[in-house]
Amino acid sequence: MGWQWSCGSATYDKRQKTCLERLEGDLRAHMEAVKPKRFAHSLSVARTAEQMALAYGVSPFEARAAGILHDWDKVLSAQEQIDHARRLGVDLGVDAELVQPLLHGITAAKTLPERYPELPASVWQAIERHTIGAADMSDLDMVVFVADGIEPIRKDVPAIHRVRHLVEQGAPLSEVFWASFSSGVSYVIETERYLYPGTLDIYNELVLARMCRR
Repeated sequence: MGWQWSCGSATYDKRQKTCLERLEGDLRAHMEAVKPKRFAHSLSVARTAEQMALAYGVSPFEARAAGILHDWDKVLSAQEQIDHARRLGVDLGVDAELVQPLLHGITAAKTLPERYPELPASVWQAIERHTIGAADMSDLDMVVFVADGIEPIRKDVPAIHRVRHLVEQGAPLSEVFWASFSSGVSYVIETERYLYPGTLDIYNELVLARMCRR
């Protein structure tokens, strides 16, 4: 059994329910056969984001929709993701090969609005920010970012366990996000991976904001 946590059941109107069913069906057709584990992860993120949204006063519909679609471009190979980003003019200021794992959310946020115009801009922002983050994260952004990192399929390693515990305890969403974001930075450093300079900028802005609140 994976991590178990629930904050109740979301209630959707007919339009929202139909939309979510369509998104899940489209994701299944797009991803399940080629990336079954990624498909399962996406649905798990969607459910976790929905639960977090209920706990933190965020739209569960927007959270679940963003969770469903957040890894849409993960069906592409690493090189295909790079090529796709270049065609879309995505430029993070460094060689795209160095930041390939960060590209899929940005590219999906650029292309999927045409396919799903009924979804608000807030959903696309959350998808765009779910890998890199930002210094000015909205509540929805933070919910999707954290849900991606703690959904039950992920192993209960110490850093993830800590964030899950904060969620269970009802810690402020900003603190939950900080724990998730900072542990991600630590992981990149500990595993000697390339740290995107923009991530360091975001980290420093968040630290300064936290210092001002003390």
